[in-house]
Amino acid sequence: MMNPAEFANIAKAEADFWWYRGMRRIMFALLDREARRRPFRHALEAGCGTGHFARVVSDRYGVPVTAVDLGWEGMQYGRLLGVPSLAQADIAALPFPDGAFDLVLSMDVIVHFPRGTEDRPMAELTRVLEPGGLLAVRASALDILRSRHSEFAQERQRFTRRRLMALAERHGIQVLRCTYANALLVPVALAKFRLWEPLTSAAPASGVQPVSPWLDRLLYAPLHAEAAWLGAGGGFPAGQSLILLGRRR
Repeated sequence: MMNPAEFANIAKAEADFWWYRGMRRIMFALLDREARRRPFRHALEAGCGTGHFARVVSDRYGVPVTAVDLGWEGMQYGRLLGVPSLAQADIAALPFPDGAFDLVLSMDVIVHFPRGTEDRPMAELTRVLEPGGLLAVRASALDILRSRHSEFAQERQRFTRRRLMALAERHGIQVLRCTYANALLVPVALAKFRLWEPLTSAAPASGVQPVSPWLDRLLYAPLHAEAAWLGAGGGFPAGQSLILLGRRR
């Protein structure tokens, strides 16, 4: 489970912070293509955090979105945002019947499960997805990019493209896309996480902190460019995140 202290940081920043805006743009560049082929009818966000993304998905695609999270803090913020369908639940034991949804989203959640236990949540995500339904999973990528923020958020593992694809395929998912994202900023991340952070003695801390407007725009620009590239069918050989889209067989 994510560090409960991070919910407040996310709630303050999620609408406007460069990383959230950019990663939403990337995710929608990929989801929009699938929505045009087969419009969504009923979605689940498993591990919804504050519920902000669930509300944005509902508005964008005009579909009801059921949002669940294990943390009661997420439920509080979700209610404040007016998310209509909220439930406190463990994504490794979802309280829904088989095949209840045609779109299942899970953003940076399976990384909070200890390595070796990731099959439990993946089995549930696919169980509640109808045959032919779309699964969209985002996960932190590459152990070398682990940071103090990773420790603060209680991230338990990171994935490679091959391992995330194998996990989905074990549970009956036909992978459509699996690509790294937040890739153009990898050199900056490596310098910060592998050079700067080891030189300081600061404790683990959230990376979700406001920055000056000019820096926010500067950091958002590479993600904006990535969204256009990924939306056009491109990909990246490495990145700080992985995004997998697949359909249940």
